[in-house]
Amino acid sequence: MATVLICRRFPRLSRVTTFSTTAKCKAESGSSNRKQEKEENPETANSGTESVATIQLLDPLDYRVLYNPSAYAKSRAASLQHAAGNSGQALGDTFTSSGTARVQHTFRTASSQALPPVRNALPKPKRKPFLEQNISADFSAARTKEEAEKEKIETHDSKEDPRIFQRGRPEYRSLSYDKFDPVDTLPLEEGDSILHSVAECEGSQSPGTITDYFHKLSRLPVEQHAALVSEPRFNTLCRCAVKNIGLFSTSDLIDILKACVRLVVPPTHPLLNACENEFCRRVWDMNLDQLLLVADCWRCLERSVPSYLSILFSYANMHWKDLTLPQFVQLVYIIGEGRRSPADLAQKVESMILKYLDSFTLEEVGAICLGLFKSLSGISDHVMRKIADRVSLQMEDMSTYALVNVLKMLRYTRMDHLPLLKELGKVIPTRIPSINIQGIMHITLTCSSLHHFDEGIMAAVATSLPSKVAYCRSKDAAKFLWSFGCLDYEPPNEEEFYSSLIAQMHRKLHEFGKFPEHLLTGLLGLAFVGRFPEELINYALRDEFVQKTRGSKYELKKDLFTLSKSVEIECPSYQGSHLPPQLSQEITEMVLNFAEQEIYVRPEIVEATSLLQSMLGGPEYVKNHMILPHTRSSDLEVHLAMDGHPIPFNLKDPIADKKLKDIGVSLTDDLMSQLIKGRSSSQSPVEVENEARTPGQERREEARTPCTGDRAALSGGALIADARSQVEPKSGRRLEAPPSLALNRQPRVVKLAIQVSNRNHYCYCSKRLLGLHCLKRRQLRHLGYVVVELPFWEWFPLLKRTRLEKLSYLHYKVFNPVLLSRTG
Repeated sequence: MATVLICRRFPRLSRVTTFSTTAKCKAESGSSNRKQEKEENPETANSGTESVATIQLLDPLDYRVLYNPSAYAKSRAASLQHAAGNSGQALGDTFTSSGTARVQHTFRTASSQALPPVRNALPKPKRKPFLEQNISADFSAARTKEEAEKEKIETHDSKEDPRIFQRGRPEYRSLSYDKFDPVDTLPLEEGDSILHSVAECEGSQSPGTITDYFHKLSRLPVEQHAALVSEPRFNTLCRCAVKNIGLFSTSDLIDILKACVRLVVPPTHPLLNACENEFCRRVWDMNLDQLLLVADCWRCLERSVPSYLSILFSYANMHWKDLTLPQFVQLVYIIGEGRRSPADLAQKVESMILKYLDSFTLEEVGAICLGLFKSLSGISDHVMRKIADRVSLQMEDMSTYALVNVLKMLRYTRMDHLPLLKELGKVIPTRIPSINIQGIMHITLTCSSLHHFDEGIMAAVATSLPSKVAYCRSKDAAKFLWSFGCLDYEPPNEEEFYSSLIAQMHRKLHEFGKFPEHLLTGLLGLAFVGRFPEELINYALRDEFVQKTRGSKYELKKDLFTLSKSVEIECPSYQGSHLPPQLSQEITEMVLNFAEQEIYVRPEIVEATSLLQSMLGGPEYVKNHMILPHTRSSDLEVHLAMDGHPIPFNLKDPIADKKLKDIGVSLTDDLMSQLIKGRSSSQSPVEVENEARTPGQERREEARTPCTGDRAALSGGALIADARSQVEPKSGRRLEAPPSLALNRQPRVVKLAIQVSNRNHYCYCSKRLLGLHCLKRRQLRHLGYVVVELPFWEWFPLLKRTRLEKLSYLHYKVFNPVLLSRTG
């Protein structure tokens, strides 16, 4: 039985819920089962008379979790029509052989907002009239067909799908092994006759005869292959081949290897050891087609052959100019499957891509991107942009699998190719229902990694995901939560969307011991949008789990720190685990040391700090620091009295004493150009702003007077209205007007947290704030601060203007009449 318990809602945070899941096998019944329930879930045992809602759901039929790139279907595929109960099915994880086991879910009605929709609930079975039984049978048949179709989408051959490009040209037949190549089936009697001959004439067969035996035996019916490989007489044949390995011609040796592929010989078989050694010895006597075919066979056998691949890459390097287009694509495929990138081939690979780019099929473009991605091969922005240029023009004709491979490389190179991203928003939403869960994850992750927000894509993902959530790995669920949180997007079906993913995170809890980064990734994504599932957080902050994070290949301390401190601020009633104070202090010092070296000294922040000190009366009136170190960005803190006068509070500021006096940053034209344009875009801040504006915003801002250095020119109502909008920048519907500025403990002080933002705080080419910075500003308001922003599209251009213009701008930001009027 799977029991889902929603514990309570934290005060002052409407979307904060807790979710706990306990999965059990119903091995016993009666009092022993009830006793076990009390031991495993004491909160349920002690719930007393509190009302509960019980929902019984059917599980997915014959459920299996499989990775399925081939299911990234083309856009021609029609959207699947889901029956009423499908979303509920994703919550089940206990199955019988018939695939119809029932799972009971129990929810506290105090948090009914997180309940799955009532339409997914199925009543307990009871006897029905004959007509109703017939209707029910028809409905069950329809559901069975639909489940089979869904299973087909999620099921695939992970070895064959990356090889789809090989079907596009006949030349690949000589470069690769084709498991779909038809062969005449050998009768069982003839196979037995061959094995009998092997036993009688052991050691006397010629190399040609041995090769012929292997070829014929590989044509036995597939269901006989496993028995054949374990047959002693077949092992005798293998020993004969090993004994004569040096006598085979190269073509005969390749035929034996292909027979081993067809028979699915284990990758550690002694015959394969001998074959690998012999092929390594013969490499320089073989042609490139043979070398690539042998490498392809090793891949089909799932045998790691680093020595052979090293020699192959050296051979290819020496004969690079002779490579044909199919040979090059097959080589990149082999590089990717070998998960290693030969450094001496990097430049040559780029030149070959540019040479053949217009001649590649779209599947070959996808195969090249996948090979580069798997081997972690670097590629220049120029080449990646050329690939993206072609894909953006032909995306409609591209299979989704190939397209997803391009997106993986786009994400790896952090290439913000706007034409491709815009075309993606037109093409991909209609395909989402027919794409498997890993494909959808990669599309979503690409958008969030590139900070590209497209509501059409995100809404389509959110709509399709609940019915597919049972197929999510722990990684998939975590990446979905991260992506939606990073882009600060809560879809129209947000409760169904988030509850299904949180439930899946509970079901995959056993995987997080091996992959702790996935749990933290998902929890941070939830925190960005103000959701804090208590039991998952408690699990993540336990000492045992914190110790597991130390063994991860990723640095997870800062993620733990961000999660723990966020819970402290936003969930005051949380009673679970916290980071040890010593570890929190260690991470705080690490973050602050980094900030002193990399953040506080940024020219745009230094200039704002210096000017504010001049304007307010000295270093004691401004503090350049991290109010919230766990949010990893700096603040300029200013205190104002109710009458608007600044209040000195920074009586000892080592940063002000040391950094501001000594760094000597020169604001050169080149530096300013980098600050304004950024690495990833050639647009100016004005162009970015104009593109992000709505027509209404453009009309409202036409009358705005630009900065001229004259205070009188800046005192008009237009600028005051602009300042009002900047005190609380629009970054999503959850950033509401702050509470009264008159704090309980300091009723006569207004604390300003001035944000010197940059383009990396926002979605690409927009004014949509990213999730981490939404979290930061929300938490600053929780602590009583008033957030004032110096947005990069205003402040960075001003850095080139006169000192008086900058002071005038800062004066109206800090002494905005709206601030003081709201504190009265």
